Amino acid sequence: MVKVGLTGGIGAGKSEVSRLLASYGAVIVDADKIAREVVEPGTPGLAAVTEEFGADVLSPDGTLDRPKLGAIVFNDPEKLQALNAIVHPLVGARSAELEAAAGPDTVVVHDVPLLTENGLAPLYDLVIVVDATPHTQLDRLVRLRGMTEREAKSRMAAQATRENRLAIADLVIDNDGPLEALEPQVRQAWEHLRDRQS
Repeated sequence: MVKVGLTGGIGAGKSEVSRLLASYGAVIVDADKIAREVVEPGTPGLAAVTEEFGADVLSPDGTLDRPKLGAIVFNDPEKLQALNAIVHPLVGARSAELEAAAGPDTVVVHDVPLLTENGLAPLYDLVIVVDATPHTQLDRLVRLRGMTEREAKSRMAAQATRENRLAIADLVIDNDGPLEALEPQVRQAWEHLRDRQS
């Protein structure tokens, strides 16, 4: 098994790289997806979040109101830390379960947005960073995700710097250009991972 950490700043295109790697045969362990699962209604995770932040962070249907919670934590480092202290251990435990189920002959890609921030690089055989300039990230967040410029800048500022991400990279995938320029780079990264496995 080759364990890969995949990360990149918000809007850098990490999800597309993850999708391509999955299409080649990688087992993807998506931390964001798991982070949503561990706070679904009826979970201990949602109960803990509600206890910490109050019932105001719930939608009328009992699900977590992610935009409302995001507005609270992304402007307050202490509250963000409190949320992470609840969610990260749950995500870590579920990620370990999925990795263990993958089998010995697989390339397991852990798609982890906050890999750099949380000092997780040593957990992986190698780290792939999807890189884009801050200008490109901002453009994608506003144009493709409908964020306001202020909201996008706030989200970007809450993450590690581009320099810090690149400092932990074993492989860098440049996603500053058009989508068609991405696939050949991801294919090359995949071949590198398969070579490591043999």
